[in-house]
Amino acid sequence: MNTPHCAPGCFSSARRFALCGGMTLALAALAGCASKGAREDSSGTSQALRKLPRKSQEQRVAVAVYEVSSNSMELPSRGATEMFKTALVKSGQFRVVERAKLARGVVAEKQLNGAGQTTGTVAQQPLRGAEYIFQAEITEISASGSGSSTGLNVAGLQLGGSDNKDTLGLDISIVDAATGDIVDAVNVRRKLAGSSLSVSGVGALVSRVMAERGKVASAYTPEVAHSSSRKDGLDEGLRSCLEEGVRLLALRFDVKPARPVP
Repeated sequence: MNTPHCAPGCFSSARRFALCGGMTLALAALAGCASKGAREDSSGTSQALRKLPRKSQEQRVAVAVYEVSSNSMELPSRGATEMFKTALVKSGQFRVVERAKLARGVVAEKQLNGAGQTTGTVAQQPLRGAEYIFQAEITEISASGSGSSTGLNVAGLQLGGSDNKDTLGLDISIVDAATGDIVDAVNVRRKLAGSSLSVSGVGALVSRVMAERGKVASAYTPEVAHSSSRKDGLDEGLRSCLEEGVRLLALRFDVKPARPVP
């Protein structure tokens, strides 16, 4: 039984183009499915916190964070309180005392110990008091503060692209836990960049080129379209703002805020 085979020139340029286009799209799909392993945050604001000279426990001011709030429906505070506490601890500048989850953690453990159900004497030890309370609120979230778009059509091949910039901002107040006075405050704002790119009409371009050469495009000529977009995430931007806010707070506490005279 004879096996049919193709001569070296049996594939037309259009068919070769179709094959290459199909392979390219398949490889692109596989590349998109590949995932990167988890790793420690290495953003610029996170690295800036690590570069701060760490203070000893005795040098650190005891601070508390109750809840990060948001005045925008577009960006609920969600995990912002935990992000704030993580940044404060990561900075090595503050002694952070738990307040937001006392009932689900420290208090519950003390109750178990007080009932004689655990070893140790944690029930007899008072909680550490906070000298200052940090109150943070997400105050700004503006979509598409600026942007631009561009389109190009060449013989049926269509290229398009756009970019836009949103704004995210927060305010942090330093409250004296003894008097309730707001002794200082910082505010941070960050631009969130986004862009998109689209390509289509490849088949139309091939047909046009072949028509100019007096040829008819093959039925296998593919119509390839591709679009991609990238945008800084709101959560990523929020963490960046909180980390930069903590860096500014650390600079404020290099000289400990003076308590106001009653």
